[in-house]
Amino acid sequence: MKQLLTGNEAVARGAFEAGISYAAAYPGTPSTEILENIAEYKQDIIAEWAPNEKVALESAAGAALAGARALAAMKHVGVNVAADPLFSFGYSGVNGGLVLVTADDPGLHSSQNEQDNRYYAKFAKVAMVEPSNSQEAKDMVKTAVEISEQFNTLVLFRMTTRVCHSKSTVEFSAKTEAAKKPYERNNAKYDLIPAVAKKLHVELEKKLLVLEDYANRTELNYVEWNNKSVGVISSGIAYEYAKEVFGTNASYLKLGFTYPLPMKKIKEFAEQVEKLYIIEELEPYIEEQLKAAGIDCIGKEKIPRTGELNPNIIAINLLDKNIPVIKYDKSSVAPRPPVLCAGCPHRGFFYELGKRKNLAIMGDIGCYGLGGLDPLNAKHTSICMGASISMGHGIQKIFDRFNDEQRAIAVIGDSTFFHTGINSLIQVVYNRSNTITCILDNRITGMTGHQENPGTGFTLQGMPTKVIDIEALVKAVGVEHVRTVNPLKLHEVREALNWALALDEPSVIITRWPCVLKKQSVEEKSEFGGGVKLCAIEQDKCIGCKSCLRTGCPALRFDKDSSKAQIDSAQCVGCEVCLQVCPVQAISKVGE
Repeated sequence: MKQLLTGNEAVARGAFEAGISYAAAYPGTPSTEILENIAEYKQDIIAEWAPNEKVALESAAGAALAGARALAAMKHVGVNVAADPLFSFGYSGVNGGLVLVTADDPGLHSSQNEQDNRYYAKFAKVAMVEPSNSQEAKDMVKTAVEISEQFNTLVLFRMTTRVCHSKSTVEFSAKTEAAKKPYERNNAKYDLIPAVAKKLHVELEKKLLVLEDYANRTELNYVEWNNKSVGVISSGIAYEYAKEVFGTNASYLKLGFTYPLPMKKIKEFAEQVEKLYIIEELEPYIEEQLKAAGIDCIGKEKIPRTGELNPNIIAINLLDKNIPVIKYDKSSVAPRPPVLCAGCPHRGFFYELGKRKNLAIMGDIGCYGLGGLDPLNAKHTSICMGASISMGHGIQKIFDRFNDEQRAIAVIGDSTFFHTGINSLIQVVYNRSNTITCILDNRITGMTGHQENPGTGFTLQGMPTKVIDIEALVKAVGVEHVRTVNPLKLHEVREALNWALALDEPSVIITRWPCVLKKQSVEEKSEFGGGVKLCAIEQDKCIGCKSCLRTGCPALRFDKDSSKAQIDSAQCVGCEVCLQVCPVQAISKVGE
C-alpha cells in the first residue's frame, strides 16, 4: 500500500514497522507531528509527552535499557536540553535500539536559532542517518534501529523542516516483530563513574572505526553516475535540491549515513570527477571533514551558510542562472505579522503589563512571545525555554545591588513552566530574590498545536491523568505570595500587578483561562463556560479615539471613512478586553 505522507508521518509509520515499543517527546515545530502520529498506534507503542526533552531521551533510554526498541523526538534546540544524557549514552551504548530524532529548522520558521545538529553526532560520537524524503524517513527508522543494536550506539536521526513537512508517496511494509531483549545489570557499561567512563571512551573510539567501515559499505551511501565533469556530494533535503538543479549533468554521492562519514567512498568518488561540489544546508559539516582529509572541493565559498537552502540558491551560486518561478504581483500581498489571536487570554495581561514603567520584562518561548510586539510592547527578551525566570532573577539581583529602582517580571507559559521553569523558580526562592513570575496558564501547549501537558489532565494517548496544580506546585517550592486571576478581567490583572510590585519577596501571578482555540474538556466548560457572545461597537457613541485598537486584537479595525472603530464579527469571540478599554462605553455584548 502507498500513501502520501509528510516526513513526520513517515517517521511515525517507520517506528511502527520497526517494532518500536516506546516513544517520548516534547512538542516543538517542526518535530511535533512525529509523536502525535506514533500515538495512533496505541496497541503497539507506548507514546508519551515528556515535560522536557531531557526527560524524553532519558525515558526512551530507560526503555532501551529494558531491552525494547525506543525513540525520542524533538526539535533542534530541544537537543540542547537533552545534551547531557546524549553524551553519556554515546559512552554507554544501548541494549534495545535507541533512536533520537532531531528536527532542525533552517530558515528559523519557528525557532530562535538555526543550529546545525549534525555536529551533535560528531561531538557525542554517535551514529547518524539523514533521510531526504518521506520514503527514506520511513525506511531509515528501521535501519537506524538495526544500526543501533548492531553497533551498540544511539543513532541520531536528523530531519529538517522541509523533510518533516513536505509530502511524498510512501510504500508501506509489514511490522517487524522485535522480541524484547532481557534486562541485565551491567555496571561496567551503564554506571558511568570515572573509572568506568575512561574505559568506555577507549572502546567508543574503536567503535567509531567499525562504524566508518560500515559507512563505506552501507547502501545508505550510494553513487549515481552521470556526467563526471561535475560531482556532487550531498545529504538530506539538499540532495533533492541538487538533483533538481543539475539533473543528469552531474554525478552524485548521496549520503544517508553521515557520521562517521564514508571517507574511503568519498575519496574514490572525488578522484573520478573533474569538479566536486559539496551542497549542504547551513554549516560546512561535510566540507570541513573533506578538506581536513585533503580532498579538493567547493562548498561554502559558493553556498551560503545562513538561511534555508533552495534550488534557486544553488542555481544562482553554482551555475549563475535563475530557475523560473511563477510570477505574481507582490504589491497585492498584504503584510501579515504574527499577532495574538482574537480572544487570546494573554492579551488582557499584556495590555495591562505594557502600561507599566520601570520594568524589565523577561519573556520565554511560546505564544506569549508575541507580547513584545506593538501595540502591546510588553516583553524585552526571549532566549530559550525556561530562561525568563532565571534571567529575571539575575537582572533583579543587579538592580538591587546597584540600587536601581526597577523591577524584573518573568513571563512564562504553563507547559514551559513544567519544561524548565520549575528549576528556575527554585533558584529565585532559594537565593532570596524578589522577582515577579507570571505563569500564563492557557490550559494547553498552545504554540505547537494544542498538545497535552502535565497541567491538562490527559496524556498524549488520551488517558485521563492527575492534573498538576500550578498554584500548589509554586507554593510547594517555597513561594508564599501567589495569586490566580482571570486575565480577561483587566481589573484583576491590574490589582495583581500592584500587589506583586508592592512586595519585597518572590511572588507568582497565575493567569488561568483556556486558549481561545482549545477544545474544552467537560471540567473546563464547567469552570470557564462554553458559550460565546460577540461584542459590537455602537457607532453613534464611538469617538474614534483608537483606545480599543491598542489592545492589538485582530478583530478590531479602524474605518478611515467614518473615523470609527469596527469589530469583525467573524473573528470576535466576546472576550470583552476592548469593552473594558473603551473610555466612552461604546462597546457592548451583543444581546445585552
